[in-house]
Amino acid sequence: MIYLKTREEIELMRESALMVSRALGIVAREIKPGVIPKQLDKLAEQYIRDNGGVPAFKGYRGFPATLCISINQAVVHGIPGDKPLKEGDIISVDCGVKKNGYYGDHAFSFAVGEIKPEVRKLLQITKECLYKGIEQAISGNRIGDISYAIQQHAESNGYGVVRELVGHGLGKSLHEDPEVPNYGKRGDGPKLKDGMVLAIEPMINLGKKNIKQLEDGWTIITADGLPSAHFEHDVAIIDGKPEILSSFAYIEEALGVKN
Repeated sequence: MIYLKTREEIELMRESALMVSRALGIVAREIKPGVIPKQLDKLAEQYIRDNGGVPAFKGYRGFPATLCISINQAVVHGIPGDKPLKEGDIISVDCGVKKNGYYGDHAFSFAVGEIKPEVRKLLQITKECLYKGIEQAISGNRIGDISYAIQQHAESNGYGVVRELVGHGLGKSLHEDPEVPNYGKRGDGPKLKDGMVLAIEPMINLGKKNIKQLEDGWTIITADGLPSAHFEHDVAIIDGKPEILSSFAYIEEALGVKN
């Protein structure tokens, strides 16, 4: 069942989403060669708890950490470990927060130092896929319009679109209906309406679309071992149009990126 949110609920969700955004901004300042992923996880958890939130992922179905940190060929759901980041890595950092009874959930993929041009392009195109999907989140469209826009942009650049993992609705639960695949047909799926809140999250592979799961029971990697990128925003449909509740501004400020 799809739950439509009131304006008041959406504002509470914005608070949760922006707490995630600020946590990712704090993490962004520390991402460099030699940093231990577990240290990044501790920073995020401390910030969230100090500001009245609860880490949404920690303990969720047994997940052991606040952040999902997925490095290079890891697509999503990576467990923060003790192995230092190295020059040329890319890492997806996914974070969730519960505050005032509502969830925020979004992600950003980072370069660690200098990365190969083809990998930098993968990050750029995946981020573009996110915004092309968001542009289609308007009342009267369907989920498939979001999915098609993401798939078309990724595949036109020669990339693989992960099929088994999808975006989702968001609210009082971390994962709500509807599912938001990153592939599909225009005009397919549930109709979009005011009050829907979606976590839109392209997961795009440099190589083929195929994935597999590691023995830890969580980490998803590309089957061909090539890098993968992941970006995610929380998006509400208000007055017929998409409004992004989360923000990359804190990350961009930390990275010194001029918007």
